[in-house]
Amino acid sequence: MPGDAYITLLGRSTWALVNAYHAVLREKGLRPERVVIVTEEPYAGNTSRAAEAVRIVSAGYGFAPAIGVEVLPETDFVKAGQTIRSLAGDLIGRGLHVAIDITSGRKVTVAGALIAVSLAGLDIRHIYYLAMKSIDDVAKPYMMIPRQIQRIRDLMEDAGVMA
Repeated sequence: MPGDAYITLLGRSTWALVNAYHAVLREKGLRPERVVIVTEEPYAGNTSRAAEAVRIVSAGYGFAPAIGVEVLPETDFVKAGQTIRSLAGDLIGRGLHVAIDITSGRKVTVAGALIAVSLAGLDIRHIYYLAMKSIDDVAKPYMMIPRQIQRIRDLMEDAGVMA
């Protein structure tokens, strides 16, 4: 049975990345074998903190994924698309089901990623986004944010795409 891989885009908010990951584990039951954090150069300094948080949250659910990091040039739409398309294609080629989390990603990275994987016809199983009704006081752990103001969305599921 194939395992899962999780590509997550890190922008300005490490909390957004970590909380979306926690929500996916808790609400969607995903247990990825591999997590790849993709960020732009100005935010690369936050990747070690994000990776450690992913390790801690994963351990709380009883598993330990391999964690990798990819750093992109700032605001390079084409490079973002190429990198994420290549990552997703490689993971799919290894027999993994791929999920992409766009919650923390900056617009240029998110757009580049989604256009590239769509044009390549890659079988992306999930595209996650942690929707928040308010962004006031959300820079804290997922479980400390009232559930009524947050909802993990799977854009593939919402669009009726069956994986």
